[in-house]
Amino acid sequence: MKKILVLLLICMLVVSAALAEGPRSGAAEAPVLLCDYWTEGSGAAAKLNEYLLAVTDEASPDYIPVEDRLAVFDLDGTLMCETYPFCFEYMVFADYALKHADTLPEDVVAVAREIEDATGKAKPDGMSTRQAAAAAIAYKGMTMEELAQVVSDFKESDAWGFTGLTRGEAWYKPMVELFEKLQANGFEVYVVTATERNIVREVVRGVLDIPPSHVIGTEYGYTATNQGDATDADYTFQPEDQVVFDGNYYGENAKTSKVDAIVREIGQQPVLAFGNSSGDVAMEIYTISNNPYRSAAFMVMADDEEREHGNAESAAEKKAGYEAQGIGIISMRDDFRTIYGQDVEVGDSREAVAEAMNALREARAGRSQEALKAELDAYVAEGKLTQEQADLILRHAGEEQDEAQPKNWWEQGDNPFSGRKQYGNWEFSWSFDWGPQSRHEFPGWQFPEWQDENRPADGEQCPCM
Repeated sequence: MKKILVLLLICMLVVSAALAEGPRSGAAEAPVLLCDYWTEGSGAAAKLNEYLLAVTDEASPDYIPVEDRLAVFDLDGTLMCETYPFCFEYMVFADYALKHADTLPEDVVAVAREIEDATGKAKPDGMSTRQAAAAAIAYKGMTMEELAQVVSDFKESDAWGFTGLTRGEAWYKPMVELFEKLQANGFEVYVVTATERNIVREVVRGVLDIPPSHVIGTEYGYTATNQGDATDADYTFQPEDQVVFDGNYYGENAKTSKVDAIVREIGQQPVLAFGNSSGDVAMEIYTISNNPYRSAAFMVMADDEEREHGNAESAAEKKAGYEAQGIGIISMRDDFRTIYGQDVEVGDSREAVAEAMNALREARAGRSQEALKAELDAYVAEGKLTQEQADLILRHAGEEQDEAQPKNWWEQGDNPFSGRKQYGNWEFSWSFDWGPQSRHEFPGWQFPEWQDENRPADGEQCPCM
């Protein structure tokens, strides 16, 4: 009897303790890993959270050993903004080329102007290849450190189309949080991008904690400063040499080129991949196909038209195709609590710049520089343009007007003792002796946009003053 009473007493104590604790779920509540910048109830965050907990739990059948935890991220449109108006690489090149238009080949400057003129419009067809090839020439002779300084300076400039944001600050905060959370859980994380890798190494500095070797991008050629025309196989690097860009471009690191680069430079199949466009599909399919571990891939969709220059209709069209291939979706509109931070607002600068570009074109038809400046000053006063943007447009207009008006050197106040211009298969140059040295050389000549009937025929003497 006493034993029965003791057992009853123990049961009552256990029940009392359980009631005091309240209802139990039967398991400890799973920690939330992504919470700072993701919306409450975000479907993408929930999937990523569950995945991370599963693959890092040694008791889970989905456990992945630390040495095999590898994630790859695209850059533009995946980790950082590419809508002001185009990706970082385009804009830093256009800015540099237009600031150095007098020292760069005209075809290189023309690509920079094409990028600038496309503001507020769709990206021109074939621009990726033209931009990369032109940029390789523009940066020819630069050291890696000199290009890094160009990029660092450009990071401080205002991000077109936004207020309260510089280009160096234009990172998607939720995606940076994800990047860091992966690293905190034992993942090696790489940036695999179509942007030139040395540019990216400087872009990520101070934001992503990765070594330079974890940046894989488009390749420009290199040479030693004293190498001349010798091939790498025939030249030995000297103590006084520096490595500089040689002006060559070896193709864009996009689509299956990204797969090739991962195999070549990492030598290991990722288990996670993140992108935002068709250029990333191959990398994502590679990640989730025939993987010995549980793997996943996601596309970041620019479907937010209030906090970003997104296009919800276009994003919806792409979404179904990605999902059909087993790729998950991260929606800026639905999954991001904030994109760039609460103090950043989307402005109408893209449209304003496009309007100003139209004004620039009218300037070629007789509008004065003063009239254009007055219109741009009004845009700045209304907050539609930054002063930097207005100055750039005004400078561009001035260059176009100058090219449209042929002048002798004494009329423009500059003595062109030496210089060179290319027009088709004609090369025009001038030098100290002021006399034609050949049918291709003549003094102080600046030429307008010749009409076909006025262009010197091949073998003709070029007209001089």
